[in-house]
Amino acid sequence: MSVIAKNPIMPGFYPDPSICAVGEDYYLVCSSFAYFPGLPLLHSKDLTHWEQIGSVLDRESQLPLENAGHSQGLFAPTIRYYDGTFYVICTNVSHGGNFIVTAKNPEGPWSEPYYIQGADGIDPSLFFDEDGKCYYIGTHPNPEGCRYNGDWYIWIQELDLNEMKLVGEHKNVWNGAMRNIIWPEGPHLYKKDGYYYIMHAEGGTGPDHAVTICRSRDIWGPYENNFCNPILTHRHLGQAYPIKYVGHADMIQTPRGEWYMVMLAVRPTESYTTMGRETFLAKVTWENDWPVVNAGVGKLTDEVEIDLPEWNPMEADSYTSRCLALGKKNALPGSSRKYDFTGMKTLGDEFLFLRRPGEDRCRLEEGKGLLLKCSPVTLKETASPSYVAVRQQHHSFRVETELETAGLTEGRRAGLALVQNNEYQLRVEVTENVLEVLLCEKGEDNLISRVKLPAAQKIGIALKINGLNASVEILHGDETGLAAKYIDIRSLSTEVAGGFVGCTVGMYAVSEKDEEDAVACFRSFSYNA
Repeated sequence: MSVIAKNPIMPGFYPDPSICAVGEDYYLVCSSFAYFPGLPLLHSKDLTHWEQIGSVLDRESQLPLENAGHSQGLFAPTIRYYDGTFYVICTNVSHGGNFIVTAKNPEGPWSEPYYIQGADGIDPSLFFDEDGKCYYIGTHPNPEGCRYNGDWYIWIQELDLNEMKLVGEHKNVWNGAMRNIIWPEGPHLYKKDGYYYIMHAEGGTGPDHAVTICRSRDIWGPYENNFCNPILTHRHLGQAYPIKYVGHADMIQTPRGEWYMVMLAVRPTESYTTMGRETFLAKVTWENDWPVVNAGVGKLTDEVEIDLPEWNPMEADSYTSRCLALGKKNALPGSSRKYDFTGMKTLGDEFLFLRRPGEDRCRLEEGKGLLLKCSPVTLKETASPSYVAVRQQHHSFRVETELETAGLTEGRRAGLALVQNNEYQLRVEVTENVLEVLLCEKGEDNLISRVKLPAAQKIGIALKINGLNASVEILHGDETGLAAKYIDIRSLSTEVAGGFVGCTVGMYAVSEKDEEDAVACFRSFSYNA
């Protein structure tokens, strides 16, 4: 039996994927930058259908993000399993640097972070050798001084797992497959048939991104360059090719002996990327002791045939089915979803906050809905606004919410927001029986539309995205009114706004002053592709 995986396997803002295989189970973790909880953790049994089983860092004590920019915080995690324990190693570039967390059960709880003294640089990974030794591999600036921006080296050192400390010799082993390469990063170390392999990214996580590999009979080198490097890239396919920025890969072997690779890539619309870097899948075969990606094709494909039985997390004995049995909605990645907050006790694992959620900022109240504090912290700050969101996972989609208008006076506002970062966002705000549509670019608000609302205790608003255009509707009873159309949102793209994140969309509340009892009540929320 086999199953067909459709690319991307993880649509939307799921960058820097790392994967490990444990028996017949596969676990995948991605970067989350300044969003909380940190490092979404996905599970599958067929590499095709995935469920989110939580996040690695779901407690504020594990994840300091104060004043972290949208593209700061958590970079490039790696997940590994050894001798009954799961390990995730990552970099918090805003607070503390490189750290490890562990768990016996991938669903948690995960430990508090062990920060690794002396581990400079970013993009750490772990390798467990056959003799039981553990090695740290990461990337840092050229120790002899950077000759140019991105002149970095990959280095290795043994790690004492009992003390979570680096021990022994620290050795720089590789600085890229080509001359004067920039940003050799995201290194992963593997061992197969007597060779140690370092697979890593080069060229920066943009148009020149690529996957390259080297090998050695000794973990300390010297490492031999693969004459076929890069083993995967799309940089030669032209700017108009629909899938770009391919790189930052990780590999696993299935129990049936097949090899697969996950990596990031983007799908721009008219050369603009609003969803950020997504997770794709490819098949790997081995020739002359080197990996070949999608042999005979040499690039990512829309579909990948996988020699595994099909698995459905909605029907199987899975985390998702257990959540449903407990009355907790757990939406599958890439799916449409609808939430009635008036009957919910907890939010699903797919929901995100910026930096620090805070129990005083967001809560569910049965019969009422989702209560967001009208905070004086706005989305234009690198602080913690009252914002609850999901990832944008489609080029075209529609979100709706119903909120109560009572209390939205005296400078209090609430509504929907499509957020790229603190300087680029589209907001739909209700206040004083008025709806305003605001497009923020370079930190400056531009009023797109201002519409008088009907007198009502509840009002529905909808934000519709069609590629690089947005429109806003007002929903009242059986009537639908258009508040704004043809809003150009190309500025909410990586190409304009910069950074490493994709857009999120969700509910937002703000106030001109700090009031303990000032809340906005959202009764429902839906995301439909």
